[in-house]
This record gives sequence, structure tokens and C-alpha cells, in this order.
Amino acid sequence: MDRLVILGGGESGVGTAILGKQKGFEVFVSDKGEIKENYKKVLEHFEIEWESGEHTEAKIMNADVVMKSPGIPDKVALVKALIEKGVPVISEIEFASRYTDATLIGITGSNGKTTTTMLTNHILKDGGLSVGMAGNIGDSYAKMVAEKDFDHYVLEISSFQLDGIVDFKPHIAMITNITPDHLDRYEYKFENYIASKFRIAMNQDKDDYLICDADDEVIQDWLKKHPVQSKVLHFSVKQKLEEGAWLEDKTIKIKLENKTLEMSEDILALEGQHNVKNTMAASMAAMLVKVRKETIRQSIQSFQGVPHRLENVLKINHVEYINDSKATNVNATYYALDGIKKPIVWIVGGVDKGNDYSELMPLVREKVKAIICLGVDNSKLIDAFGNVIDLMVETYSMEEAVKVAYKVSERGDAVLLSPACASFDLFKNYEDRGDQFKNAIKNL
Repeated sequence: MDRLVILGGGESGVGTAILGKQKGFEVFVSDKGEIKENYKKVLEHFEIEWESGEHTEAKIMNADVVMKSPGIPDKVALVKALIEKGVPVISEIEFASRYTDATLIGITGSNGKTTTTMLTNHILKDGGLSVGMAGNIGDSYAKMVAEKDFDHYVLEISSFQLDGIVDFKPHIAMITNITPDHLDRYEYKFENYIASKFRIAMNQDKDDYLICDADDEVIQDWLKKHPVQSKVLHFSVKQKLEEGAWLEDKTIKIKLENKTLEMSEDILALEGQHNVKNTMAASMAAMLVKVRKETIRQSIQSFQGVPHRLENVLKINHVEYINDSKATNVNATYYALDGIKKPIVWIVGGVDKGNDYSELMPLVREKVKAIICLGVDNSKLIDAFGNVIDLMVETYSMEEAVKVAYKVSERGDAVLLSPACASFDLFKNYEDRGDQFKNAIKNL
């Protein structure tokens, strides 16, 4: 019996353990941190051996295959030792994909991937297809394959998950965009991060599709130097295309292999040019799996968006409070600042992943009246914007940040939480950060 060792006892780890057990592996789950009670109960229910608070090397180094959580870097000594010994170290998406014949739609990118994943899933469901949504979002993909194997999977995939693939091959791959992010995990080299994103297409062949942004110079430069085997389909809001999706006179036009679809930009439930692109990408995927045009149009009109992504929370004294906690990098915050048409009190900060704030400078000068720093170390933000913004305040809790925002905002302003950073210094994750923001507003 082959031994499957899982590093990390969270959603993907426990899901992989369930699938591994079902497929006849001897399974062991090891987490250096504390495994949550609900996950411990699941492991015990399936009679899966686990340990919490340590990694016992003797129980790990004898593995035939290791699935590691995407949160564990490859640089960790234990992972290096496994690789040196020749033990395959893979990601959940690689492991789970070996046990399903479903049509896979894999979506990656620095920004927009969650919205595009949820929208694609929404359209396919409305089209009556058997579809599961997983990966970097929601439930474990491996658990879904074990318990209820769907005909289609829409997978949101991070670069960390792509680093752990060997044979993973989506029929439809999407790269929404590529901007510098997570550079701390890629030796601060942007090209390493780009290469990681393009791994989504590395096993594709001529019968598969890669959907990507024609307006994204990083993607286009990479494709010129590293051609892919799959059929590349582009979307654009700047240029008319022969094939793919483009914008013409406020109408989204899509042409794919003798099929056409047109819809007014006005029907989109989500605002902003980036959401026009997300809608184009999701619609193209839906057309490729044969969802009817009318279903696509109706589905796009009814889609409500993603929690913690430009989410309107409340209006107090004619000041709008907007939760964009999911903006964990500079490019995501750029979209937020760009899309808001009011003077902004901006709550920003957290764990910096090698951010360059210079691209935000024109928007900050034009729109931001006050900056509230929310992080353990705010020095980089103060260096970047201290000379541009008259009012900058450092805070160390969400409650304090929201109270300051309430004091400095005036009628007609927007208070925007768009951190441009990871959340791990003061919060469990970006959801916790967004929830604390919403609660603090309600307690004003």
C-alpha cells in the first residue's frame, strides 16, 4: 500500500486525505500548527492518522507521495529534504485530477480570478450542467472528487498550487492578468512568478484552450517568447479582435469557432472595466462547454459578485463604507481606487509582499484625502505617500481604523478598506479582516 503524507491539515489537506483513503492509500496528515477541531473530527471519522503542532520526520520521510498545502513554501527544510530524496511533492489539484475524468476549467491570474471563477460556475449551473467549484475557493476539490464527482469543475488556482502540478491539464485554462504579487515566494523575480502562472497551460494540447487578456503586456510578451500548444483565445476592452471577445460601442462581442454572442455592457451586474474582462472570460468558457447564449446573458445579469470585493457595507451620514479586503496586492487596490468616483478615506496596510506603490500615485493624488495605515509595520506606506497626503494616521486594530475613518470623513466621501497587502499580521485571513471591518462599522 502506497503511503500518502499530507502537510497541512486545512481544507485542501483534509479533502486530499479523504480522497487518498478512498483510493487505498495509507494516509498520514501532519500540521506544524494547530488543526481546527472540525477537521480533527473529520479525520477521526475516516480513521486517518494525524498529528498537530509538529512534523515528525520519521513519519513523513517514508512517504511515496506528499501533498503539501499551498501555504507551505518550497524553501522549507522538510520539503527540500523530501525533494532531494526523490519523493514527489504535489498540490491538491494535481492529486485530485488523477481521479476524475471531468472537463476542467482552470482559472489563474493576479486579480479577478475569484470573480471569474464564481461567475463561470454561476453560468454553468444556470445552464444546467453538473458543476463543482473548488481550488483556491470554497470546498476542497479532492473532497468533491471523493464524494460527488461532477462532470465539470471550475477551479480557481493560485501560483502556489500550480507550482505543485505534474500532469494537471485543464481543457480550458484562463489567465486573467499578471501583475507583481507574492514575489517573496519567487526570489523577488517577476519572471519566476509569470512562469508559475503559465504552468496552467504546460500540459495542454491543440484540442485545449487558453483564454487570456490581449491588453496585458506581461502575458503577450511571455506568449511571444514561450508559445503554448493550446488554442489561444483573447479578450480585450481596447482593440477589436478577429476571434475572441472585445468591446465595441458599449457592446460585448464574442466570436468563437462560428458562434457569436452580443450583449450590452449595461446588463452587467458588476461595475468597472476589469469586470467587463472577467465577464468576457467567463462567457467564453461557457460558450466552449455549450451553454446557450440566452442563459449566459441572463446569468450575467443575476450575478451578485464576491464577498470582500468592493462590497458596499453601509452608508452612515452620507458616507459610503466599502469592503475590499480581498485586495491583497497593489493591482487589486488600483481597480478599487480607479472605480470609486468620490473622495476616498483609504484604509491600507498589512504584510507587504514586495509591493511597489508607485503605480497608485496618480490615483492617490487625485482621489485620496486621507490614509489610515493598518498594519504592524507601515513604514513603506509612509515613505510612499507621506509627502502626497496631508493626513496619514497609523492604527493597529480594525476598530481603531474605522473610528478614525468615521472622524475624518465628510458627507459625500467613501471610506475604502483596500489593503493592497496580506492580512496575516493582525488577522486570520482577508475574510476575517473584512468581517472585522463590517462589524466595526455596525458598532459605530
